[in-house]
Amino acid sequence: MVISITIILIAITVLVSLYAWQNQNLMENWVHHPQSVVRDKEWWRLLTSGFLHADFMHLFFNMFSFYIFGGVVEQQFMAIYGFTTGAVIYVALYLVAIVVSDLPTMIKHKNDSRYYSLGASGGVAAIIFASIYFNPLTELIIFPIPIPIKGYIFGVLYLFYSYYLSKRGNDGINHSAHFYGAAFGFVLSVILVPGQVQNFIQSILG
Repeated sequence: MVISITIILIAITVLVSLYAWQNQNLMENWVHHPQSVVRDKEWWRLLTSGFLHADFMHLFFNMFSFYIFGGVVEQQFMAIYGFTTGAVIYVALYLVAIVVSDLPTMIKHKNDSRYYSLGASGGVAAIIFASIYFNPLTELIIFPIPIPIKGYIFGVLYLFYSYYLSKRGNDGINHSAHFYGAAFGFVLSVILVPGQVQNFIQSILG
């Protein structure tokens, strides 16, 4: 029986988050603190912060979304590149997205000693948008509106909404990571699987 890479990443994230809630030292050393990244060269925070979460609901929603969409993307890359290479590409997409999605935040808040962020949202957003690239007509529901919408429409709304809220920046959520993670996941998927572009467009138009 082949173990899902998605399940492994979820298990690691859950275990690290649970442990960090009991270990303040780990939380402080792994959370994304832009000033420490730039000033003290603590670059690992860009990645390790993706395995930390503020509370149970934050952890649950990220990992639930990752579980729902991750399997589709995982299977697509493995079907195209084979098991080993596909698994490496899938894991790299998720982890690199976590780092890339935090870079704009790092630049913006590099002199703000009070700014901290954490969570896997950038990586999860990348996986969701990779899934939309492979299956643009998948129907999604945006809570609390119980009306299903097509994946590509959700993608457009999500990007505009995340960008708008990132400019407001007054709710304590790193919407910038959502936006850049989503964009990175979609663009990298196009680069890795260019043959899907025609299917993506035809699915929307047809």
